[in-house]
Amino acid sequence: MSDEIPLFEIPWDETDVSNAVESITRGSYWANGPYVEEFERGLEAYLGVEHAVTVNSGTSALVAALTAHGIGEGDEVIVPSFTFIATANAVRLVGARPVFADIERETYGLDPESVSETVSDETGAILPIHPYGAPCEIDALAEIADDADVPLIEDAAEAFGADYRGQTLGTIGDSAALSFCQNKILPTGEGGAVVTDDDEVARRLEEFRSHGRSSSAYFDSTGSGEYASVGTNVRMSDLVAAVGCAQLEKVEDHIENRRRVAARLSEGLGDVSGVEPHTAAGRGRHVYQLYTVTFDATIDRSAVIDTLAERNIASKVYWEPGAHLTQSYRDEYGYEPGLLPVTEEITGRVLSLPIHPDLRSDEIDRITAGVEAGIERGRSMEPSASTEPTD
Repeated sequence: MSDEIPLFEIPWDETDVSNAVESITRGSYWANGPYVEEFERGLEAYLGVEHAVTVNSGTSALVAALTAHGIGEGDEVIVPSFTFIATANAVRLVGARPVFADIERETYGLDPESVSETVSDETGAILPIHPYGAPCEIDALAEIADDADVPLIEDAAEAFGADYRGQTLGTIGDSAALSFCQNKILPTGEGGAVVTDDDEVARRLEEFRSHGRSSSAYFDSTGSGEYASVGTNVRMSDLVAAVGCAQLEKVEDHIENRRRVAARLSEGLGDVSGVEPHTAAGRGRHVYQLYTVTFDATIDRSAVIDTLAERNIASKVYWEPGAHLTQSYRDEYGYEPGLLPVTEEITGRVLSLPIHPDLRSDEIDRITAGVEAGIERGRSMEPSASTEPTD
């Protein structure tokens, strides 16, 4: 057995295999089969929403949601820079412009005050994320969106099963995009969905994912179908949905095991100075899609990364630089450092550690010991220029 501790492992059992085999050996309906409908109904029941429309990825879910809400050329969409690049890219893919707001120090989600200062007459939507599986201040953002009369579209890719003060994430905004990528809470390899209570938005989503076709019965129909709008093909396959159905049956167990592992990691780091785990801080249920810590300004993060690597323990920085300082955004919009001081500080101090539902106690101990050793190795007497607070 390898002593490597990867960043994540996909939990699976024979139900995943048997569902996949059933889908394949049916010999038909691989593209639009019964597991797709079953998965959508299961998502609706779990989240308590009227509509779940599956697609082939979380990025497609974002594009589909923006499109279904009529966001396009001439619109601005307020997004965080502290996010996976897809959040901002989806806005550009529909022809709109992403406008970045800063994040809060407590949640690492969009700062409502910064969002309020960023709203303009050109704002077409607000698109927050729930970092690492914990809620941002979504209620305050919903109020801002309501006052501005624009849709709030949650990027809930990392937060399946999480909540904010009892409200399930993904159900607070007008719509939400979900991701089922291999490292997510509910993994299918690739896949996504948009959830909403809006009947008209759901109709547009269903058209968009199937070339703008107003009828979903293409493979059973004698005709070519009616094409009511411009769309594309971002459907989820039946095989992917088959795995999704199996994963959905056990997602609560996986979430509780993630939370148990996270509690053990936090306990092991409790007496280590200079590092703080990301928490929900009493705001709701953290599902720990990522287990992320923040180092204080005296710690050389690279020394921790190197120490963990030497001990065969994976780690990863999510996300540096922020989206606004990636090459594409600097080239297109001329962004320079200093625009988002909290984002730019936090990106230099965070590190994600291994987590998955079946992480063993001895592996948890190795991870926390590795972090502690890396901190001791990398502690400096003075903050480096890249990690000094800028506000």
